[in-house]
Amino acid sequence: MPLAALVACLCLPSMWAQNSPPQVTADAREKVAAKRGASVETKIAVSIPPGYHINSNTPSEAYLIPLKLTWTPGALEPGEVVFPKPQMEKYEFSDKPLSVFTGDFDLIARFKTPAAAAAGPGVMVGKLRYQACSSNACFPPKSVEVRLSYQVQ
Repeated sequence: MPLAALVACLCLPSMWAQNSPPQVTADAREKVAAKRGASVETKIAVSIPPGYHINSNTPSEAYLIPLKLTWTPGALEPGEVVFPKPQMEKYEFSDKPLSVFTGDFDLIARFKTPAAAAAGPGVMVGKLRYQACSSNACFPPKSVEVRLSYQVQ
């Protein structure tokens, strides 16, 4: 592994990018109607500012921090998260193209509603963990909160 790649993306505290980190956002825009005993899915809209990328959920190098969506336990049981196909991009700090996401894209979050779930409204709270990078430097990993409103019927 090239030394430049380690310096740029392992994000040792003394090597972090000096600019402000980009504001990556994740938003569950639609309220989910969840039927007891059934599965439900929703889109989570993710937005990365121009000029930046985040590592995909399946980074091409072991030292890179993957994109990951996790949920706090709640009335809905979290299931699979479906990620879009990543792009392979070449950057100054790596000898090989990296598996990344850029721009705007959707994740699909799947849930199961237990048969005994109480009817009524609720909110699932999740965290999207990512590491944002520019073409030549990376920022420390961050998490952004995702809130998903639902109605159990």
